[in-house]
Amino acid sequence: MATLALRNIRKSYLSFEVIKGINLDVADREFVVFVGPSGCGKSTLLRMIAGLEEITSGDLLIDGQRVNAIGPADRGLAMVFQSYALYPHMTVRQNMGFALRMARVPKQERERKVAEAARVLQLEPYLDRRPRELSGGQRQRVAIGRAIVRNPRVFLFDEPLSNLDAALRGQMRIELSRLHEALAATMVYVTHDQVEAMTMADKIVVLQSGRVEQVGSPLELYHRPANLFVAGFIGSPRMNLLPAQLGAEVGDGVMVELRGGERLMLPRPSGPVQPGQPVTLGIRPEALRPDPAGPLAGEVRMVERLGGLTLLHVGLANGQPLIVQIEGSDPTRAHTPIRLSIDAEACHLFDAEGQALPALHQHPLAA
Repeated sequence: MATLALRNIRKSYLSFEVIKGINLDVADREFVVFVGPSGCGKSTLLRMIAGLEEITSGDLLIDGQRVNAIGPADRGLAMVFQSYALYPHMTVRQNMGFALRMARVPKQERERKVAEAARVLQLEPYLDRRPRELSGGQRQRVAIGRAIVRNPRVFLFDEPLSNLDAALRGQMRIELSRLHEALAATMVYVTHDQVEAMTMADKIVVLQSGRVEQVGSPLELYHRPANLFVAGFIGSPRMNLLPAQLGAEVGDGVMVELRGGERLMLPRPSGPVQPGQPVTLGIRPEALRPDPAGPLAGEVRMVERLGGLTLLHVGLANGQPLIVQIEGSDPTRAHTPIRLSIDAEACHLFDAEGQALPALHQHPLAA
C-alpha cells in the first residue's frame, strides 16, 4: 500500500480560498476519516488527493513522491463515490472488470481479480445480476469491488454510505472495517456523520472552514477535544456546553460557578487560573446522573427511551438545557423535578476563545 503526506495544501477559486494550508500525514495501512459539517472542504480535499481538483499551492506526496502534476489515472488511487455510477446494462462481473478491460488486462487475469474481489465482498452469488436486481448495499459493494480489482495504492471514499438507510449504513460500516483489515489497505474516507468516523477510523481529521481543527484517534477526540468546535461535533448525543466562570483554587481543584449560581469543584487546569475568568464548562451526557443530593437542580422536559439507554432533556433553573444519558430501565418521567451530580474528572473547560484548558491530571480514559 502507500503513505500520503499533505504539506501546506491550499485550494482557491479565484480570490476565494476553500482549503487553507493543511498539513497531514497518513501512514501505510491507516484508515483515516475526514469529518466535518457541510461546506468544510472535506470532499474538496479528497478530490485534490485524487487529482480531480487542481492544487493551488503546497505539495501532495504519495510514498514520498510529489504528485501534484501527475494525472488521476497515474496516481495509483481508486475512488468510491456517493453515487454508485454502475452501468445498468452490465452485469456485476462486467461492471467490476470494466476498468481492467479498458486497460487491456488479459481476460484470465481480469476474471481472477474480479473473482477475488467478489469473494472478499461476498458478491459471488450476484456476479451475473444487473444493478437493478441488487439492493442499495449490494450496489455499493459492487462499486467498492470495482476499486478493489485495480489494486490501488490508496482507497478514497467520498460519503459512500449516505444514500443508504440507517440499518444498511450500520451493516456497511462493519463491512468496510472488515474490508480494511482483510486488504491491509490505506484508506481515506470522507463523511459528515461523526458516528461513522468514531466507529471506523484509526485516525480522525476534523475540518471546519477549510482548516484542520484536530487530528487524533476517536477516543482522543472524544476525551480530549482541542476546542469547542470539536467538543460539540464529536459525540452523540453532543456534549453539554454551559457558560461559567472560574473561582478560587483549592489544592488540585478549582471552583467553577455557573450562571445560575451553582458551584462545582473540578480538577484544576494545568495553566494559570484567574478568578472571574469566563469559561465554558463541557459535560458529556453520560457524566451526569440523577442524584437527590446533586448540585444541579432542574426539571425533566422530555424523555427519549432508546431501549438500552434513556436520554433526559433537562432544563436547569436558569433555563440552560442539558442532556443526561442514563440506563434504559430508569423510570424517570417528563415534567418532574430532578437533581443531578457530575463526574468532575470527566468535565472539560474551554477559555473565552474556545480553546481547551487541559486538566492538571488528565482523565484516565483520555490516556
